[in-house]
Amino acid sequence: MRRRRLTHAVLASLLVLGGSSAAGTIPAAAAGSSASTPSAQSAPSAPSTADPKPASDGLLAAMQRDLGLTRRQAEARIAAERAAAVLAPQVRRTAGETYAGSWFDAERGRLTVALTPDATTGTRRAIGAAGADVRTAEHSARQLDAVKTRIDRLSAPPGVSGWHVDPVANTVVVDVVREDRSDNDVRRFVSRARAAGPVTVRTVAAAPRTFAAGTVGGDPYYTGNVRCSIGFSVHGGFVTAGHCGRPGAGVSGWDGSFIGTFQGSSFPDNDYAWVSVGSGWWTVPVVLGWGTVPDQLVRGSAVAPVGSSVCRSGSTSHWHCGTVLATNETVNYSQGAVHQLTKTSACAEPGDSGGSFITGDQAQGVTSGGWGNCAGGGETWFQPVNEILTRYGLTLHTYTG
Repeated sequence: MRRRRLTHAVLASLLVLGGSSAAGTIPAAAAGSSASTPSAQSAPSAPSTADPKPASDGLLAAMQRDLGLTRRQAEARIAAERAAAVLAPQVRRTAGETYAGSWFDAERGRLTVALTPDATTGTRRAIGAAGADVRTAEHSARQLDAVKTRIDRLSAPPGVSGWHVDPVANTVVVDVVREDRSDNDVRRFVSRARAAGPVTVRTVAAAPRTFAAGTVGGDPYYTGNVRCSIGFSVHGGFVTAGHCGRPGAGVSGWDGSFIGTFQGSSFPDNDYAWVSVGSGWWTVPVVLGWGTVPDQLVRGSAVAPVGSSVCRSGSTSHWHCGTVLATNETVNYSQGAVHQLTKTSACAEPGDSGGSFITGDQAQGVTSGGWGNCAGGGETWFQPVNEILTRYGLTLHTYTG
């Protein structure tokens, strides 16, 4: 088929017809629009402070629905979160050994940085002058990370769903499934975890599970009898969840035609993979919003701090938003523990595995699993995208138009 130049509006409609849940994989004949300028983007990447509109109408609408915001509040929050994402690594370097964690305070619209009591007045003033609020905490981030590392070495029973460092509470939180709280193995694990350092136990409603699904209709990609969702475009393919397929497995698109092959995959321990794209298919830097036009363009992969809003796109439940609850969490799936996941309050359902998590126009990660659903709520984890890019030497496909 002869390639032709397309207006941005025509490309938009083709992306929806292409049916990819996130990365915007389309037939090669639809590529080449003169209205868009995709570019290479290595991870991690900072958001552009010059972009006047970091979020599409679809993403803003999802934030209004799921986070209870007005449009103006959603726009203001995204702008504040972009500033916090840029500031967070800077203040961490300033704090040095006294750094005890940081998070985005949605009510104040500012980054909060915790420092240990031995932080100097000069350090506190420098961080405050940079635009962050300062709080004192007993334990440094390095101390809490060491506690979590010691807990990672323990063998967790099924009733323990996961554990992570909570910078706000300045402790390591161990999540225990409510119905298993009295289980002897769970009690034994909690006792050993507490011996490792400052630990708080939290009760959760259900155990985590991955969100792959059996083959059904929709806008997915398929491998064998499993349906998952595309994460983000990279040059040469797309990234997704590792539990969706093993290296060498073939991948089919929404129309049943061959897309490509899993080139790398890791699960458990990690939950990431990448798929090469060929056979007349093309990738573009778009996260679909499941409407009549493509939703959100991807312009980078700057990490959103804890407390930031985050939205997810998947082939089952489509767009849903929530808040980043924790980073670097170990999640205890039935297949084995997966490390360094990010926890959110956004819901997800089977078939959404591998789909995109994005804050504003910044790629965050691919859906791993969770508990609950989009009718009753729950929690969901994603594998950070920058780790996937680094692991496989991939380059994120971004938009600079």
